Parts: sequence; structure tokens; C-alpha cells
Amino acid sequence: MAASKLVTGSVVLAAALAVTACNPAPKTSTGSGTAGAAASKPLVVDTVFVLKSADPARNYEPTGNIVARALYDTLVTFKGADLKTPVPSVATSWKQSADGLTWTFALDKNAKFSDGSDITADDVVFSLDRVQRVKGNPSFLADGLTVTATDPDTVEVKTASYDPALLGKLASPSLGVVNSKAAKAAGASDAEDAATADKAEDAFAKASMGSGPYVLESFGLSTEVVLKANPSYWGATKPTYQRVVIRNVDAAQQKNNVEKGESSLALDLSPDQVASVGSGAVSSSVPSQYTFYLFTNANPSVNTWTANPDFQEAVRRGIDYSGLLELAGKGSRRADGMVPVQFAGSLPEGQGPTYDADAAKAALAKSGYDGTPIEVSFPSDLTQNGVSFTDMSTRIAADLNKIGIKTELKGAPVATVLELARGGKQQVGVWLWGPDFPDSSNYLAFGPGGIVGGKRVNWTAGSDPQLETVMKQAATEKDESKRAALMEEFQKGLNAGPVMSLIQPAQVFLASKDLKNLSYNLVWTVNVAELG
Repeated sequence: MAASKLVTGSVVLAAALAVTACNPAPKTSTGSGTAGAAASKPLVVDTVFVLKSADPARNYEPTGNIVARALYDTLVTFKGADLKTPVPSVATSWKQSADGLTWTFALDKNAKFSDGSDITADDVVFSLDRVQRVKGNPSFLADGLTVTATDPDTVEVKTASYDPALLGKLASPSLGVVNSKAAKAAGASDAEDAATADKAEDAFAKASMGSGPYVLESFGLSTEVVLKANPSYWGATKPTYQRVVIRNVDAAQQKNNVEKGESSLALDLSPDQVASVGSGAVSSSVPSQYTFYLFTNANPSVNTWTANPDFQEAVRRGIDYSGLLELAGKGSRRADGMVPVQFAGSLPEGQGPTYDADAAKAALAKSGYDGTPIEVSFPSDLTQNGVSFTDMSTRIAADLNKIGIKTELKGAPVATVLELARGGKQQVGVWLWGPDFPDSSNYLAFGPGGIVGGKRVNWTAGSDPQLETVMKQAATEKDESKRAALMEEFQKGLNAGPVMSLIQPAQVFLASKDLKNLSYNLVWTVNVAELG
């Protein structure tokens, strides 16, 4: 599990963070005039920085992924918002062994670093080994990998066990290929003791060592990051903008900057903030990568009622999901299951639990609930994509009160509630999940015995053998269409248990009207090299 992406257990919890393939088309409202910078001027992007390092092996934050995606090419990548179809990058082709454990990648012989030197298999081995051994936030992406150069243009990647998400992980900017010669000269190491021996982090903040469409001009951890087009870029599509400035700007100021033409793109606005936009600006909103969810603790020693299946059914049918969508605003989506709409295996619209007050009251009566107040705990200091956890939890509590469940709201700082969750002590928890990597297998964590389902919900292994069989099949199925069907079946089972998906809040963009090719990618938010 990532140390800094998942709202249920991450550094991102302390920060305000901020899809077109398989998503609805963005809902757009446009100003009356024209504005925005031409490609001859810098592309200026305003965002609230969540940024820790310019070193790809130590970066796993949203802003850092925008930067690293521009500086470092990966073995495979995704185009635009499509997260279901990996496409070639440094690797032109790949094949998988019959047992699914070994992948062989043929490298593009034209691929070059920004200094003009060729990318070789040794560079790929060094880069992936270094990510694993430096033990930074993204190291889990390379855990269990054995990487070998079989010849100068071929790389073999072996996994310790079958990993259906491997290609998605390899597309992460954190696994970008670095120039091993330059990196070693700067103090980088891929040795077993790299966690202490590697001294190159500062050097990566002074000069990039990649093959991407941009190179690093300057890196300000709390101010701005400036990129300039790589004049030696080897890729087929050259970047339109010769210079990109990514600025750390408070969300309250971002709208004004775009409307005044001072920036080209704002990433951290809420649907309400872009309900009307000024001349020359255009807003778009689509479901984000995040899923708000609720769980009722399955351990009767924590609370007798939350562990009762009939009580759980009452909660599930007693939530007014349409009211939560109103709270989240334009572009948000009902989460029919935990897997976001962007991924293969997401449940089709309309297959999630529905609000039915009469059915909820009947289930509550069947449970024998005696009116004891139920604690609903949540991080009161956290807002995601314009949705406040306090507002969300208050709305849910009001819904439950209407069907006869007495609630006691227990908002607290995120660190406090997170400690409660990790100890499996929340009676009812309201949380958010953002995927570590672009694959539906990430959500098996919510099933019985999973890192969330087992440890936080107390839905222990062995409590639902039928569902657990589906989970095991989904984790090992090599046929993608069959795996997607198994993930749908898994979520239907999940929807009958103590974990309840709520909504996907909206990701909002506000851009200058003449900005082209804008799409939302949940791994790196936006690919600045695609913008025109």
C-alpha cells in the first residue's frame, strides 16, 4: 500500500488534494470571450502543491507525478484518460509468460535521454532496482520484482507472484527510467543498501536525468516548478509549449488567475466555484479517482448493532445517495461499487444499492435495534474535491436518523480518526479511497481479510467463503475480460456486506478557452506534454 496516496492511511490526509475514457464527456460551461496564452508563451498551471521530491524514486505525490510524467519516460504509459490500455513508451512491445510471472520488454532503439545518450536495458534495471531499494514512498510498486537485462535492448521483469496490475504500476512516473550514468555520478545507488547509500535526491532537484518531453529548469518545493521543452526529445509527438510553469497557488485564488489570463489551468476548484466563469475561461468536471465510502464495524465487541447484517442492510438502504450527489456538485457520480468508473471491472450504472426508506425501516426492525446511539466518526479537517467530510457525515447521520437509527457524530482531526480506524475501533466510519495504481485489483483490499476489510472493518477472513473465493479468482485470472467480470461479481458481494460505496466526487478543471487536449488521468492528473 502506498504511504502517501490513500486517504485511509496517507500523508495526503494532511493536505488538500485536489476522465474521459469510459467516463461521460466533461460537462462544460464557457465564458463569453477569448483569452489564454498562445503556445509561444509559457503554459502556467496553478495547483495546491502536494510535493516532496524531484527524485522519481522518492516521489509519490500528486504534484510530483505531474512533474515526473513530463521529465521521465516509463516502459509503458497511458494516453489521455484511458487507463485500460497500456501503450508503448520506452518499450515498443512486451509479452507475458504462460504462468504470468515473467514479462519481456523490447526497448525502442531510438529512445534517448535528454543528454543524447541511448536508453539501454541497464538503465531500466538500475531505475527499477533503485525504486525498490531506496525505500521511498513508491517502493511498494517495485516490491517483489526481479529485473534483468537479457541484452542491451531487452528487459525481463519477474514477479514473485502473479500481479495483474504490473503494467499499470510500470506506467507510474515514479518508475520512470533515469540515466544511470548521470545518476550514479550524482550519488545515486541501486545497491541493496540504497536506502542509506543513495545521496542523489538533491541532484534530481537541480537537473532532471530522464528522456521525457521536458527537462527541469528549476524546482521550488513550495513555490513553483519550471520545465522547458527537451530539444532532443525522441518521441513521435513533441510538446506544444516550450516552457511550463507549475505554481503553488491557494485554491481561492486559482479561479481569478485563469479568468484574468495569468494562468492557463487551475486544478483545485470545487463545482460551486466554477458554477459561473468569466470571459475566456472554460470549466469541465468529471468523476474523480476518489471514492467516498462508509463502513459499519463487523466486530460485535466494538458494537453489537453495526456487526448485525440486518442493521447493515438498514444503513445501506437508508442513505439518500441522490442527496449526497447534490452535496458533491456537478460532475460527481454515484459510486455503484468501490471500483471507479475509469477501471475495467467497475459496476455498471444503476447496479449499486438504492435508497428505500421503507425497506431500511423493515431491516432495522428485523435487527432488533434498541435505539442505542451509534458513533459516526470522520476526519473533520479534511475536504476532498470540494466535499467536506463534516458535511458528508452530517448528511448521512440525518438520513439514518430518519429511519430510526440514533447517531452521534464524532468528527476529529484526521490523525486521531486514522488511529481509531487502524485499530479497528470505529463503529461507523466515513472515509475516502484513492487507488495506489490504475487497476481494479487495488480494491480487493475491501473484502474479508483485506487490509481495509479485515483490519479496519473487522470483516475477518473466513466470514464469507463464497466472496473470498471470487476474490482469489479475481487476483489470479489472466484473461482481462474474465477478470473484469469477477471484479463486478466481487463488488456485488461487497455491496451486501459492511462496506458501502457512496460517491465519486467531481474533478474540476478551469482552463483558458484556447487550451486544447485537456483530459484527466488519475495517475498524473494532467499530462502537460499533451496540452496544445
